[in-house]
This record gives sequence, structure tokens and C-alpha cells, in this order.
Amino acid sequence: MTIDDPLYGVLLDGRYRVEQRIAVGGMSTVYRGTDTRLDRTVALKVMHPSLVGDADFTARFIREAKAVARLAHPNVVNVLDQGADPHAVFMAMEYVPGRNLRDVLRDRGALSVRAALDVLEPVLAALGAAHRAGLVHRDVKPENVLITDNGLVKVADFGLVRLLTGQDNGSSTTQAGQLLGTVSYLAPEQIRRDVDTDQRVDVYAAGILLYETLTGAKPHTGENAAQVMYRHLHEDVPAPSLTAPAVGPELDAIVAAATARDPQARPWDAVELLAALQRARRALPAARLDAEPPASNRPTPQFNPGEATAVIPTPGGLERTSVLEVPPELLLPPRPPVADAAPGRRAARRAARPPRGRKPLIWSAVLVALVLVVGGVTYTLSSAVYATVPSVLGQSRDQASATLDKQGLHGAFSEQFSESVQAGQVISTDPGVGAKVRKSDDVRVVLSRGPERVAVPELAGRPQAEAAKALADARLTAGAVTEQFSDAVPKGAVIAADPPAGGRLSPNSPVALTVSKGMHLVPDVGGMSKEDAVQALQAEGFTAQIAGLIPLGKVTGQSPAAGTPRPQKSAVTITVSLF
Repeated sequence: MTIDDPLYGVLLDGRYRVEQRIAVGGMSTVYRGTDTRLDRTVALKVMHPSLVGDADFTARFIREAKAVARLAHPNVVNVLDQGADPHAVFMAMEYVPGRNLRDVLRDRGALSVRAALDVLEPVLAALGAAHRAGLVHRDVKPENVLITDNGLVKVADFGLVRLLTGQDNGSSTTQAGQLLGTVSYLAPEQIRRDVDTDQRVDVYAAGILLYETLTGAKPHTGENAAQVMYRHLHEDVPAPSLTAPAVGPELDAIVAAATARDPQARPWDAVELLAALQRARRALPAARLDAEPPASNRPTPQFNPGEATAVIPTPGGLERTSVLEVPPELLLPPRPPVADAAPGRRAARRAARPPRGRKPLIWSAVLVALVLVVGGVTYTLSSAVYATVPSVLGQSRDQASATLDKQGLHGAFSEQFSESVQAGQVISTDPGVGAKVRKSDDVRVVLSRGPERVAVPELAGRPQAEAAKALADARLTAGAVTEQFSDAVPKGAVIAADPPAGGRLSPNSPVALTVSKGMHLVPDVGGMSKEDAVQALQAEGFTAQIAGLIPLGKVTGQSPAAGTPRPQKSAVTITVSLF
């Protein structure tokens, strides 16, 4: 941030000092700042001054703070405070050092399947928590996916959040002919506005995000917003495997389902989409997961209007009542009518047809009746034998059992660790939701055991190599090593670990070690004056005993000798002589 920024150095609400501009969006600017009361770094999201007088934008801004404050999820950027003063309307948020997904895609282009899933799964976990809390993000895009320096993925900027509880009408319009959002990630129903939007607009945007991470490009592009909206309305998202062959049909199907133009054909919410991705990951071999992604030209980074949240004027205005009200420039050109035959020719053809008898009609009726009877019997038998697997994702074991029982099905339950699904809730089913299954067969239901955590073993006093092996046996790794002198711990042995013994960490997490350098070494004070020698010994923690009494002499001997390891505060005898 340059000094000409009017907020540079301002203390918002008497507490938050504005220090550096991080990003500028369509509704607000984000700064890095300091909470002077708690002495911690925060991100300050400040609404643009031009919008402060707009009651609708101000209400939306405050609604975001309240909505996100309700979410307690490790993949959501926490809101710490919200306020207003004569300078600005703002909110204080958790500061996330690192990069956003847009930066990663610009630098690297397409990601491998494994890397793409490593990003999308926590994003969907965050959105799933929001959806289950009755919230819709409505602005999912790479700029709002933050990746910390240690690889944690967090979703930010619930600036267009909508409540599903009736507390908010959820209108996405600002005035006639305007649509609020990021055009590259808008679902068709957001553009048409012919139906009420719900959490499936986030599912659509997440599908676009998945396509973009797998291919390195957006599926719908154009020279202006109208062209991109036209493609959202009239074109399906292409299969990512056309660009990235390693993706395969499993992820093609997931992208197609998530970006279906009909919201009814999409997964119900982000939890269902997350379960589908996790099933696909388990089915993919390592070679496919880690295959080299397609090459990317990686153009010089430049601002793309399709990536910014903005108030987008929709040409001519889009009515909510019908998709037919979309302006002509957003519709496919009408097909020319097929020329019909002249009335005389139609009459001639009718006259040329042979007269129909009654028998064909009777036999047709009999065949139709027979088909209906056979179809009815088949349907009845099928319903008695087969059932459709219902959605039990996110439910408890008892709830899932009851839901399956209503369909005449039985669940075979197992458990596995999960970083994104709460303990005791369903992660996935096999067969998946919507599949046909014999009622005599079990539906395999996987419940979450919550995040896997392992205990840090006792390491104090062990040699460094032995401590590293103990960590490996506990499925942890040795982290940063700091050395320091110790009178009690032998050289090369561990003094302390961080976290200490008994602390619980995710598997493969690093544990910092403090290793002993042994006792302090007696310094060499030979040739020094008495005063300098005493000072040098005291600086290393030793006491000095004088063997000679010549005040102007120099040290000619010392005991113990220089380099001898000795405990601190032990005495070192120095001999002072004139010669």
C-alpha cells in the first residue's frame, strides 16, 4: 500500500491499525493490519467508501460478518470482529499468510488430479459446513480460496452470502438489469432469475473450479460478460479429459453433474459433491492421481474482468419469470422454419394412401395393453426386489439406518478417519446416492471417526537419532532442530520437544527438537589481562579464581585448560604473572 492511500496508518475503531493493502474487490478492499489490543496480525476488510451510503450493500456486508461468525470450521476464514467508525465500515478477520488459488493457477497452470482434489476437498468441506448451517456463499472462485504456507486450504469472502432460513430474501439484484457476482462462476439460474437460487449455485461454481484446476483454463470464456453468460445458459461444460486425458471418466462425470445447467440434476449440496470426489479418489490408481497435468502457456498475469466480483449489467435486463425473457443477444439464433408441402400435395398424399382396416387397429390395441401389463408387472417385481439408495451423507448412524430402512435397505457400517467430516457422520455410501441396489444386499456406509491424531512420544534424554526413529514409529517426523548447552543432558541428546510428549498431531506432522550441545566449554583466556580474563570467564557462566597477585600482569596459565567441558558456575583458576 502506498502512502497516498487515505487509510494508511489509520486506527479503525481505536483498535485496528491499517498497514498494507492486500487485495481490491468489487465491494471492498482487504488490508493487512494489527490488532493493537491483542498485538496480533489481522486482515481488515473495508467496504468501498462509494458503497457506505448504500443501505443494501452495508446490510450485506454486516450480514457476511454475522453469517461467517456462525461457522466454526478449520477451512473457513474466521471473522473476529465487525465495526464502523467515521473512516470506514469494516470487519476484522483471521490473517491467512500464503497465496490464493488464482496465484497458484497462474504460476503452475493445471494441477495434477491429486493436487486438484487436495484443494477441492477442503473447499467443499467448508461449503458443506455452510450449507448445513443454512448459508450459501454465492461467490466461489479461485480468488476466494486461500492456501496457507503450510498447505491448509481456507475459503474466504462470504460477501454475497445468502441465508436459507427466510431471514434474508436472498435477492441477487441491485436494481433492474443488474446481477451481482463473478461472471465466470455464475450458475444459469443466477442469470435467468426464473427460480429461487439455493446452495446448488455453490455446487455449480465448485464444478467450474474443479474443471479449472484440472485443465488450467475456464470452460466458458468470452470478450465480454454477455458472451460468458450466454455460454453458461446454452452450453454444457466440456469434459476436462478432452484437455487433460489423465482425468478420466470418473471426474468427467462429477464435473458434468456439478455443472449441470438444470440445478435439479446437480448434487444437492457441497457435502454430496465432496462424497462423490472422495469415492472417485479411492477408485483412481496412483498413476492417474499423479499424472503430469497438461502444459499451460501461463500468460503474463493480468487483470481479467471475469475474475472480479462486480455488479454486472445484464444487457436489456433479465426477467425472473421465464428464461424466454433473456435478451435476444443471449439466445441461440432461431432456426428457420421448415418449408411445408403445399396443400395440394398433402391432399394427394392422403388420397394415395391405402385405406386402413380395423384389424391393424385391434392388434395395435392388444399389443399396447400387453406392453402395459408386462411393464406393470415388471415394475412391481422390480420395486419388490430393488430400491434406490437415498442420500444419508452427513447423517449419524441412527439417522442413516432409519433412512435406509424406509427404502427397505440395510446398512453395513464401517469407520475411517476424516479431516473434513465431523465424527459420527456419514462420509460415503457404496453404492452411491441414486444407485439401484437389491434389497437383499447391504449398502456399505462409511462413518467418520473424525480427524486422525497420534501422540508425541517421550523424547527427552534420548539421542537425536533414537528420537527421530521414535517419531517415525509414531508416524510423525522430526522437524526443526535447535541446539543449546545443557549441564544435565548429554551432548547429542534431546532436551525438549515441541509439542511435548503426549501432544496429539495429525500423522506425518513435524515435531521440533531441542538438542543438547553438552556442557559449556572453558574459554581460552591465556595472554589476557586479569580483568579481561575474569570478564571472559563470567560471560560463559564460570567463576574466576586468581592464583597470582601481580596487578599488571597477564594470564600465563589456567585450570581446567581451554576447551574443557565444565558445568556453569564452576570455578576456573587463572595464574597471573609479570612474564
